[in-house]
Amino acid sequence: MSETTYEPKKVESDVQDHWQSERSFEVTENSQKPKFYCLSMFPYPSGNLHMGHVRNYTLGDVIGRFKRLQGYNVLQPMGWDAFGLPAENAAIKNNVPPDRWTRQNIANMKTQLQSMGFSYDWSREFATCDPDFYRWEQWFFNRMFRKGLVYKKAAWVNWDPVDQTVLANEQVIDGRGWRSDAPVERRELKQWFVRITDYAEELLEYLDKMPGWPYQVKMMQRNWIGRSEGIRITFRRDGGDPIDVYTTRPDTLMGVTCVVVAAQHPVAAEGALGNEQLAAFIEKCNQVKVAEADIARLEKEGMDTGLFVEHPVTGESVPVWVANFVLMEYGTGAVMSVPGHDQRDWEFAKKYGLLIRQVIAPAPGSPDVCDLDLQAYLTKGVLVNSGPFNGMDFSESFEAIAQTLENRNLGERQVNYRLRDWGISRQRYWGCPIPVIHCENCGSVPVPDEDLPVVLPLDVEFDGVVSPIKKMPDWYRCTCPECGGQAERETDTFDTFMDSSWYYARFACSNFAQGMLDERAKYWTSVDHYVGGEEHSILHLLYARFFHKVMRDEGLVESDEPFEKLLLLGMVLQNGVKMSKSSGEAGDPQHLLNQYGADAVRMAMMFSAPPEQSFEWSEHGVESASRWLRTRLWNRVVSHREQDPAAKLDVNCLDDAQKGLRRTAHETLARASDVYDRRLSFNTVVAAVMSLMNQLNRFEDTSAQGHAVVEEALTIAVLVMSPITPHICHQLWWKLKQESLDDALWMEVDKQALEKHIVEIVVQINGKLRGKLEVSPDTPRDELEALAMQIPNIQNHLEGKEIHKVIHVPNRLFNFVVR
Repeated sequence: MSETTYEPKKVESDVQDHWQSERSFEVTENSQKPKFYCLSMFPYPSGNLHMGHVRNYTLGDVIGRFKRLQGYNVLQPMGWDAFGLPAENAAIKNNVPPDRWTRQNIANMKTQLQSMGFSYDWSREFATCDPDFYRWEQWFFNRMFRKGLVYKKAAWVNWDPVDQTVLANEQVIDGRGWRSDAPVERRELKQWFVRITDYAEELLEYLDKMPGWPYQVKMMQRNWIGRSEGIRITFRRDGGDPIDVYTTRPDTLMGVTCVVVAAQHPVAAEGALGNEQLAAFIEKCNQVKVAEADIARLEKEGMDTGLFVEHPVTGESVPVWVANFVLMEYGTGAVMSVPGHDQRDWEFAKKYGLLIRQVIAPAPGSPDVCDLDLQAYLTKGVLVNSGPFNGMDFSESFEAIAQTLENRNLGERQVNYRLRDWGISRQRYWGCPIPVIHCENCGSVPVPDEDLPVVLPLDVEFDGVVSPIKKMPDWYRCTCPECGGQAERETDTFDTFMDSSWYYARFACSNFAQGMLDERAKYWTSVDHYVGGEEHSILHLLYARFFHKVMRDEGLVESDEPFEKLLLLGMVLQNGVKMSKSSGEAGDPQHLLNQYGADAVRMAMMFSAPPEQSFEWSEHGVESASRWLRTRLWNRVVSHREQDPAAKLDVNCLDDAQKGLRRTAHETLARASDVYDRRLSFNTVVAAVMSLMNQLNRFEDTSAQGHAVVEEALTIAVLVMSPITPHICHQLWWKLKQESLDDALWMEVDKQALEKHIVEIVVQINGKLRGKLEVSPDTPRDELEALAMQIPNIQNHLEGKEIHKVIHVPNRLFNFVVR
C-alpha cells in the first residue's frame, strides 16, 4: 500500500495487529494511576452483531478510550451472557446442542467485535455457561441460603406457555412473555425465591445517593420498589381467625362496607365448606389463566361467603366476600372495600348491590363535587359520617385512627413495598443448575461447596416440552450430603438474571480459581461508567444492585452500588422498529465493515444522534463517513506532511487568520473535552471536527507559522477523533508525531488561543438589525457609538429621529432606541 493512499482494510488490519501484539488494552491494578472501569452490558451470543450492538459498544469504547487518553488505568472487558431460552429453542429447532450453538455464535461475534476495533481486555473473557463462572454463582447461592435469603414455597406464578417456564413479574410486558410474546397464564408451582425485599429500604434510599444515574431510571426503580406508609388493620371474627388488611387510606375506614379476600385465602376455603356454589366460584377463580398484570382488567366477579367480621372501630358486622381481583401474593390476600372512595370497589358494589357510604367530603374551598351515584370520590378531603374523626383532614385522621387501633391492639402503622421477592426458578434446561438436593428426611439441602460446580450435562435430548435434565435420573439421583440417604437434585435452573447480576465483578478477577472474587474486585468496583439499553432500567439494574449489596455484606466488595454512572441508550430503528438479529443484512454490520471499514461505521453511528435518543438508521451515513475520512482527514494530513517541516509554533507572532484557525482548533478541543467527559453527545464532536477541517481546507497560508498552526490544528483533529475512529487516527498520529497513539495524552486547551481578537457587534435601531461592526474586544462604548454612526444605513434610519437611549451589551450588541 502506498503511504499516501487510505485503504481502510489495510489500515485497520495493521493497527489491530499492533494492539494485539502489544497487548495494548490488557491492564492490571496500578496505584500510580486513577482507575476507570468502563463496561458495556455484555451481549447474548445470538450469532451476529446488529446495529444496536454497534451503537452500544462504540459508545462505551469512546468513553473508555477518552479516559485512557486522560491518563486513567482503564479496564474495559467483554464476555458473554450465554445461558437462556433462545439457545434452547434453537437447539430444538435445528437439532443442535445448545452448548455447540452458543460456542459457534460466540466465536463469530467475537471476530466481529474485534474487527470493530473495541479496546477490550480479552484476557478477562468468559461466558456465563462456563462451569468456572457459574460454580461461584452456585457458591454464592449457598451463602445466601445459609444466611436465610433463599427459600422455596408454592406460589402463583406467571407461566409462559410457549417457553414453558415461569416469568418474573418484571418479565411480563402487557400480559405477554418478554421473549416469546405469548399471552401469559397463572399457575401454582413450587419456586425458589431470593429475599430481595430484605433490601427494599436500602435499594430505595440509595437512589438519592446516585447522581450519575438518569432521573427517569431512578424514578422507575423507585416506583417499582413502591414504598408506602399505611396501617395494618385487624378485623376480628367470632369463632374464627381474624382477617388482616393493609391500607394507605385509613381515613376511609369508617366507609368499609365489606372485606374481600382472595380465592386462595383460608377464610374463603372455610366459607366454601358446605357451600357448593362458593366452592365452584373459588375453583373458577383458581383456573383463570391470565397474567397477574391482566387481572385488574378482568370483569370483576365476587361472591358472599356468608361470613362476617367485626369493624375495628364501630363493632358492626361487616360481610366477607371472595373476589377475582384480590391476589393472595399481594399484602395479606385481603382488602377492605370502601366503595364510596375507591373506583374498583364502587364498580364492584354497584354490580352486586352493596352499600356505598360517603365518609370523605371535598375540603372547604375545593371545587370538587362528590356524587357517589356517578363514581367514587377519590380525593383526600375532610372526614364526614366518621364519628369521632369528623372534620379531620387526611394527616389528622391517619394519626388519630392509627392511635385508636393501636390502643385496641387491632392495628399498627406499617411500611409496605410493592416489590416482592425474586422468583429465580426456571423450568428450562439451558441455565445454571440450582445447587440443592432434596431429601425426604433432611428437606432441601445445599450442595456442599466442595462438590461445586453442579455441572449442567451437555449431551442431552429434547422433546420440546420438558427440560431434558428432568428426564435424566442418572443425573438427578444422588446421595443426601447430610444423612447419606437417597435424594434427588433440583432440576430447575436459575433465572439468567442471576448471571448478569454479578458478572461485572467477576471481570475484575476472572482467572481466580479459589473463590468468587479476590482483592482485585475491591480495586476495580464499582463500575465507573456502565453503558447499555434503556430496556434494562428495572430488571437487570435492580437485581445487580441487590446482588452488589449482598456481596458487600459478605465482604466480597467494599462499595455500596455496582455502577457509579449510567448511560442508557435509545434504540436503533429501521422503519420505526427496533433493529435486531431479525433485521437480516440490514441489521448485521458485516457488509458495511467489508465495504467501508470499522472507522466509517463507528463514525456514522456516533454522528447519527445523541446516545439517549432513538433514531432511524441509514446506511448512507456510512458511505459519507468513509468519504470524509479519506478526503478530508487522511488526505489533508498526508498532504501536510509532504510539505517542508514546520517551524516551531510561536503564539506571539501570529496574524489574525492564524489566530482565527488556532482559536477554532482549541474551541474544538475544549468542546470535545466537555462532551467526552460530561455531555456524551458525541455527534457534536464529529460536527466540530468537520467544521475545523472545513476551515483548514480554506486556510492557504504557506508561511512557516502558518504551517505550524496547521500542524497543531491537524494534531487536535486527529486526537479528538481518535476515540471514535481509532484505526485511522492511530496511523495519522504516527505520521504527525512519529510516536504511538497508545502513549498519547489528552492535550490541554490553550485559553489564550480562545481569546477573540475580533468580535462582531450587531447594531440595531429599535431592536431591528441595521448594521454590523467588526472591532477589537471590549471596545469602549463611546468609540463604538462613533463607529456605528458612520454606517450609512444607520445614518439613513436615524435621520430626523431623536435618540432616546442606547443599549450596549459588551462584545455583542449596540441598540439605538429612537422616537
